Amino acid sequence: MKIGELAKRTDCEVETIRYYEREGLLPVPPRTDGNYRQYSEQDAERLMFIRHCRSLGMSLEDIRTLQHFQARPELACEEIDAMLDRHLRQTEAQIAALERLQKQLQILRDACHTHLTAQQCGILQNLQSAASSHDCVCHPEH
Repeated sequence: MKIGELAKRTDCEVETIRYYEREGLLPVPPRTDGNYRQYSEQDAERLMFIRHCRSLGMSLEDIRTLQHFQARPELACEEIDAMLDRHLRQTEAQIAALERLQKQLQILRDACHTHLTAQQCGILQNLQSAASSHDCVCHPEH
């Protein structure tokens, strides 16, 4: 199949497919006499695997590691377990950061219940105050 068909079948942009080839996640396919890339069903499955991993927030390096183990199924999977544990910890940290951000945004929103002028807006006043005092979640020490 040509790259356009692969893109449709896997719901993946053509440029993304080319990017994955450049990154070594997808093998560079053979070309037809007309110089079109010729992909196989195995390429489509590999691309769907990559896209699924990406949808889970995995890095390209993580996907390379997983592909390494796919190619060598006899290897023990401790490294895969450790990688997923790291990913879980990172995800938990991101969730905690998002929860802090949500609280800050709610505090800001609660500062203005009526439609006042911009000069009287509690949201703008709180944003300015927090930015000046470094008292908000956007500063690294929080």
